Amino acid sequence: MFTPLNLPKAPLKLFKKNNQVFVLDAFRNKEILLTPEEWVRQHFLHYITLHKNIPKGLIISEHGLTINEMTRRCDAVVFTKNRIPLAIIECKAPEVKLSEKTMHQIAQYNFALHVNWLILTNGIETVVCFVNAKEKKLSYLEELPNYEKMIELSEGQKSG
Repeated sequence: MFTPLNLPKAPLKLFKKNNQVFVLDAFRNKEILLTPEEWVRQHFLHYITLHKNIPKGLIISEHGLTINEMTRRCDAVVFTKNRIPLAIIECKAPEVKLSEKTMHQIAQYNFALHVNWLILTNGIETVVCFVNAKEKKLSYLEELPNYEKMIELSEGQKSG
C-alpha cells in the first residue's frame, strides 16, 4: 500500500474508483488521486492543523505563482490571518531524498512569496528552515513550532 510515515495518523477519507485509490481532500474540497506525494501532503497538512494549531482556512494547497514568467505550484502555503504568506510547504514522495536540489526548488518559490518559513518533507524526514531576512541568514529547526510561535518569530523580523 503506502509507505508508513513519521507523522501522526491522519483522518483521511480514502476510497477506490476504477481500481485506483483516491482521497477526499479537505483542503481543496475535491477528490484527488492518492499518489505517494499526495499521501505525504495529506498527512503533513493534517499534522500542522491538528498538532501545530495552523487554521485550516489559512492553508492553500497547490498554491499557484509565477516565477520568471513561468507558472509554478507550491504544494501548500500557510498564510497569516491578514492573508500574508507565512510558510511554503514542499512535499515529496517518501522515496525522494531531501537534498540541496529539493531545497533549491522551495527557495525559488520564495523569490515570489517572501515567507519566513520553508518546510520540506517526504513524510520520513522534515526540514524546517526559518528565513531571517533582516540578518540575511537561515536557521534550521529540529521541528516546526506551533502557529503562534511561527507568527511571533516572523513578527520579530519586522521590528527593530
